[in-house]
Formats: sequence, structure tokens, C-alpha cells
Amino acid sequence: MANKEKGTDISKKSLDKYAKNKTVLLEIAGVSKTYGKDESMVKALSDFSLKIYKGELLVILGSSGSGKSTLLNLLGGMMLPDSGTIFFNGEDISHYNDRKLTEYRQNDIGFVFQSFNLINELTALENVSLTSDMDRSEIEDLFIKLKLAGKLDNYPHQLSGGEQQRVSIARALAKNPDLLLCDEPTGALDYESGKQILVLLEELVRKQKRTIVLVTHTREIGKMADRVVRMRNGMIIEEYINKKIETASTIEW
Repeated sequence: MANKEKGTDISKKSLDKYAKNKTVLLEIAGVSKTYGKDESMVKALSDFSLKIYKGELLVILGSSGSGKSTLLNLLGGMMLPDSGTIFFNGEDISHYNDRKLTEYRQNDIGFVFQSFNLINELTALENVSLTSDMDRSEIEDLFIKLKLAGKLDNYPHQLSGGEQQRVSIARALAKNPDLLLCDEPTGALDYESGKQILVLLEELVRKQKRTIVLVTHTREIGKMADRVVRMRNGMIIEEYINKKIETASTIEW
């Protein structure tokens, strides 16, 4: 375990206290995942265990190759582990077939990607409608909350990077997922747009009680989290609770 840092608390007692009155939403237990074979084999995760609690903002920190993207793919049901188990709301999903995994991704998980992943030939409204049964007025209400008023009929190329990411978040929220997974959500944005996205994600957790896992290599973003996990070589090297949570608008990187 890494040395204790200013403003953090990594003792087991503190982690136990933090978890005491919380409900586990998702748990990975003893999970391993490898890619390739023989000399080219890479162990992305090794006997990895982690609990995610309802209503928390969990930030996963790590450099490229640390295993954080593999972890996110496993949490989101985009792949299955080689060994170990994954429980979502108490149900073991680690042996789901393709159909059940698709249902899990469609019904329970919202994804926000660095590259937005919007379809250029579709309007913002149509991009959101692809994953939701909301009608136009409902999506319009969601857009107003996300500061996208008047943008329903705009195509991605008619939107700024920050607006495209907000549409991506709207698409994820439109199906009311239990867990929102954000993969470097500020990575393709300029500084100010990135800050606006972090403020939005903060509001989703603090005001709407959403559960968010945010993966990033930017350590400063961890200051806005309830809990931070640092990864290296497919393992957790540090886990801590922020004694003082900073607001997204005040952090700098």
C-alpha cells in the first residue's frame, strides 16, 4: 500500500467505516483477465477485488496499461473475466451468455466515452432515442437539465466538444441506469469544457444520487471523489477516502 497522502485516509478502519451504512451495487471478487498467449500474454487484471457502493463517485486512477480500461469493460459487461466473479445487485453476472450481457448493458449500465461515440448522420435527439423509449418532450426536458436547450435537432458537427459530451451523457441517462461508467470523459475536451462536464457529473451524484465510476489518468480529478482507487499492473496499489471532497469547479489540473 502506498504512503498516506495529505487529505486522504487509507486505513482499513476508515474504509470499513465508510462502507458501513452503504449498499453494495457491484462487486468484483478475485477477478483475473489476460490477453494473448505464451510470450505475448499480458495479464491485465490479477486476482482483482473491488466493491462499488450505491450513490458514490468512485474515481479510478492509473496510467496507460494499468488495467483500468479492462476493469471498466468488465464492470460494463463488455467482456467476461477469465476467473473470479462479478456480482451486480447480488446477482452473479460473470457467467452470463451474450443475450443476458446485452440486456445488462442496455438496462443497467450507462456509458460515457472519451470519443463521445455519437453517430454523425443522426441528430442529437436521434442519438439519444437509439437507447431510450423517451419521447421528444421527455428528451427535451433532459436536454434542458443538461444545458442543451435548443440542441435536439443539431447534428454532432454542429455542436462543440462539450455539447457533444453532454449529448453522450444524455444518451446514457435516458435509460435511467443504475451505474454510469465514464471513461476519460474530459480527455477529448479543452480545459473549460472538461470542467463543465465534471460539474455536471458531480451534480448527478450529489443531487440525483447517481452512482458513477470515473476512469482517468488525471490525479487531480480524484479530489472530487468520495473514494479513489489507484491501479498499476492490474492491481490496486492504493485506495483512500477523501476526508475533504473538493468541488469540481475548484479543482485544477
